[in-house]
Amino acid sequence: MPVPFGDLPEGVDADLLFDVADGIARIILNRPARGNSITVSMFPSFRAVWEEVRMNNDIRCVIITGAGGRHFCTGVDVDSVAESGQVAMGSGNITDELHFTSRQNRVWKPVICAVNGLVAGAGLHFVVDSDIVVAVEHAQFLDSHVNVGQVGGIENTGLARRLPLGTALRMTLQGRNFRLPAARAYQLGLVEELTAPDQLMETALQIARDIAANSPQAVSLSQQAVWASTEMPYSQSAEYGWSLVRSHWSHPDFVEGPRAFAERREPRWTVG
Repeated sequence: MPVPFGDLPEGVDADLLFDVADGIARIILNRPARGNSITVSMFPSFRAVWEEVRMNNDIRCVIITGAGGRHFCTGVDVDSVAESGQVAMGSGNITDELHFTSRQNRVWKPVICAVNGLVAGAGLHFVVDSDIVVAVEHAQFLDSHVNVGQVGGIENTGLARRLPLGTALRMTLQGRNFRLPAARAYQLGLVEELTAPDQLMETALQIARDIAANSPQAVSLSQQAVWASTEMPYSQSAEYGWSLVRSHWSHPDFVEGPRAFAERREPRWTVG
């Protein structure tokens, strides 16, 4: 079982759990009594967690999920915002102010989002910024920003990239009165695989194991190429991908992979 992320930098909240085993890190939002919502005090915890993922060469893949069986994450705890009157963010660029996800922290290691229940508001950050999304059959997705007087301008742009525009706009503008069921999210491509609740983590772990067995460098560069393609015209993204392919030619894994295949053995990848 995960243990509180307490042996790393000070200030990491026990409401976020973290562990690493066999090259796979697990991040668990651990406030089930409050819908696994995020408090303002947890913001530094996410930054510390992703920095550990970035710097720890033993970590090849990450799974993020929620505690319990009802909620994955219901967003930022509105009570904690109401108490402080702010969300503890400044007015800088998004990567300077938001640190919930790997993308927001410029971490290029694959992330699997294991959705164990309802996702709302800021919980969508984790979904839209993950590489692969696995969800239980009873999961639902909704955005309630406009219902509480907030602008849906970040997670929602991620939704528009992974969903048909009309569905993303309906979620954004209709707010909590529209819930996207997991089955429909799967049909539309927001979710890659549906599972029964008791199969969610094993499914996510098997995907993570498959990823962790591959060349870390090749995985990271391939991941960057694909994500870049969502932001660039095709010719530009193909050129960028080609530059990443060429950059890998001098890496030891470029030789080790074919050699291991030819010798019928497991490859010995270079880490770090």
